[in-house]
Amino acid sequence: MSRKRRVFDIEIPDDDSETFPAGKAGDQDQRRGPMASAIAETVESTRDRARLEAEIRAENDALAQEHVRLKRAGLITDMVPLDAIDTNKLIRDRAPGADYELSELVDSIREIGLSNPIRVEPAADGRYELIQGWRRLSAYRQLLEETGDAEAWGRIPAGIAARGDELERLYRRMVDENMVRKDISFAEMAQLAVHYAMDPMTPENDPEKAVAILFRSAGYQKRSYIRNFIRLVEALGEVLLYPQDIPRALGLMLSQRLDEVPGTAAAIKAELKDWDTRSVKDELEVLRRYAGQGGDVTEGEVQGPAPAPATPAAKAKTTFQIARPQGSAKCTAANGRLEIRLPRDFSAIDRRRLEAAVASMLDQLE
Repeated sequence: MSRKRRVFDIEIPDDDSETFPAGKAGDQDQRRGPMASAIAETVESTRDRARLEAEIRAENDALAQEHVRLKRAGLITDMVPLDAIDTNKLIRDRAPGADYELSELVDSIREIGLSNPIRVEPAADGRYELIQGWRRLSAYRQLLEETGDAEAWGRIPAGIAARGDELERLYRRMVDENMVRKDISFAEMAQLAVHYAMDPMTPENDPEKAVAILFRSAGYQKRSYIRNFIRLVEALGEVLLYPQDIPRALGLMLSQRLDEVPGTAAAIKAELKDWDTRSVKDELEVLRRYAGQGGDVTEGEVQGPAPAPATPAAKAKTTFQIARPQGSAKCTAANGRLEIRLPRDFSAIDRRRLEAAVASMLDQLE
């Protein structure tokens, strides 16, 4: 007896409806194993990270360039400790002595704060050099001294400028900023020109030529007045307590008198010498007398105990430079004064050596 065969119907799928066993992928990517997928993900992540790092570097470069630009413009502001600020780079256009309007600035800062930051530039060892804001810095120091509150007044808002500005530009900026002040006197401006000429780091030795550099923004007449006051400052600056209070007319007349009447400077010095208790009024009365604006001064009084020769007066001042390893030594010789300015700390020299050197120099001048 034969067995019957069973017949099964098998459906063959169409070509466009191809199926795969369970767990198989339909394309190459889907057929990759776990390791290959992990590698692919790592490569893609590395590409994304590299792209992100490049974007961050580009942004940092742009920020750094902007920071440098703002710093050069003095627009980067920070709270700088008062004891980290030096004031040696520029000779200020304020004469030494009492500043009677500083108290007003102190009161204003105490009540409403500082509206205009000072300007400094970085120096060595974490210190700063003042460029602009002498009176504002002085006011902060006075507030710190009065209150002892270092938290409130131990630091001052300061624009941090990049180093590299030419010294002449810094002087010009200081002068132009202060030219708008109503209280700055011709004597103070003349004193600044004298100091600028004596500064060993500046290119000009003649204070009258320095006026053209520093006060370029001023009119011709004003520069002429400053030059007249230079004669007065050079002749009497060391004995005057209140040069900033000399009116323009008095200063011009006195300057002319110093040139025309020999011995006038010596007589004024003799009268003011050791008179430390004199007031502004006392000093101005003496100057007016010798300028011919007050009581009469006889020729004998003008000449003083050591009459000047009748020959034409010698030069008021001699200036020259000497090249030294430390830089250019700027020398100024005047009546009763010999000044040497050199970028060197003379206080670091042993006193006996310094005395011997000065004595040897004076001996050779006899």
